[in-house]
Amino acid sequence: MKVGFIGLGSMGAGMARNLLKAGHEVTVFNRSPAKAAPLVEAGAVAASSVAEACKGEAVITMLADDAAVSSVAEGEGGILASLAPGALHVSASTISVALSEKLTAAHAEAGQLYAAAPVFGRPEVAAAGELFVAAAGPADTLTLAQPLFDAIGRQTFVFSDTPSKANLVKLSGNFLIACVIETLGEALALVGKGGVDQKQYLDFLTSTLFGAPVYRNYGNLIVDTTPRPVGFAAPLGLKDMRLALAAAEELRVPLPVGSLLRDRFLTLLANGGEGQDWSAIGRLAAKDAGGVV
Repeated sequence: MKVGFIGLGSMGAGMARNLLKAGHEVTVFNRSPAKAAPLVEAGAVAASSVAEACKGEAVITMLADDAAVSSVAEGEGGILASLAPGALHVSASTISVALSEKLTAAHAEAGQLYAAAPVFGRPEVAAAGELFVAAAGPADTLTLAQPLFDAIGRQTFVFSDTPSKANLVKLSGNFLIACVIETLGEALALVGKGGVDQKQYLDFLTSTLFGAPVYRNYGNLIVDTTPRPVGFAAPLGLKDMRLALAAAEELRVPLPVGSLLRDRFLTLLANGGEGQDWSAIGRLAAKDAGGVV
């Protein structure tokens, strides 16, 4: 398939590379052109504008937030103005339910196809092509998009013919991951201050009752403070908690823990955590307890 890919950050670069490996013709665009260079070396074509990335059968966006997605989708030279009738926009970004609903209506008015397909997995998972894809959209649209999903992910889960339902699933999933990070951090601070070796404790947890990768991966990020690349920046964690709370308010669903998590991210950012991974909220409990290591 001839596909454009917009957004070559820590997640998007790996996704675009796997589309190339799967044999798709990929045109890439990023606001910082230098990020496209490694993909061009691998066989991609660099676009100088959003419009140039929209000349194929489909375009995928993988961007940080609502503002970034809106900036490439709307206006002169944007996706809506540039994508051919019948062509497909797949939004893989973690965006609000409201924006997804707006994009659904706008693409329908333009005679274009739209699907939401946010993904679960950190950058190393994206690079390996092992993401989990949460997809929603009309059945024929998702059938068209499936080869793209197969290239970037291990498994695709279809939730609805309404695209915004996939965004709700993604926001609820990130809310749950943040819950795990926070509660793991609290438990580790408790046993650590009580004199228990935290790494041994984490090995016990993940070998028995809490064997899911999310506990193992984030537990290790909390316990091992060795500097490493940021997989998901803390400000994006705050953004996702805000979006989850906004969706919950619209549906009249109280999320008391969601409010707590929003405040934990605010605490992290207020104390210089802008450039840290979102897992750093898992170390706030130790700080609150007097600096448990």
